[in-house]
Amino acid sequence: KVMLTMESRIHGDMYVRFGGRLVETYHRKVEKRCWPSLLKEIATLCRINKRLTVHVARHTFGTTVTLANNVSLQNVSKMLGHSSTRMTQHYARVLDKNIMEDMQGVAKLIFK
Repeated sequence: KVMLTMESRIHGDMYVRFGGRLVETYHRKVEKRCWPSLLKEIATLCRINKRLTVHVARHTFGTTVTLANNVSLQNVSKMLGHSSTRMTQHYARVLDKNIMEDMQGVAKLIFK
């Protein structure tokens, strides 16, 4: 499992605070113009020196927070408000950690 960073915990807390519904509902509650200042505040709280954008936040949520913690592609797609999983597939980049775990599983089977 991947440890959730402070930024992802903050995102998760906001998700839960808005009723634990799908993220698409959450996105409707926060006006578009509020995102830059919200992300700037998160970056400051988490001591992130990189400029956070909505794209970076969605990509981080889609990969590090969900897919790296074995959330299904279908569920991530729904959380991100995508109309199909095809739109979500670019978030499903192969993580080195996953490759290593898979190869260790193969090695256990081969070298019993």
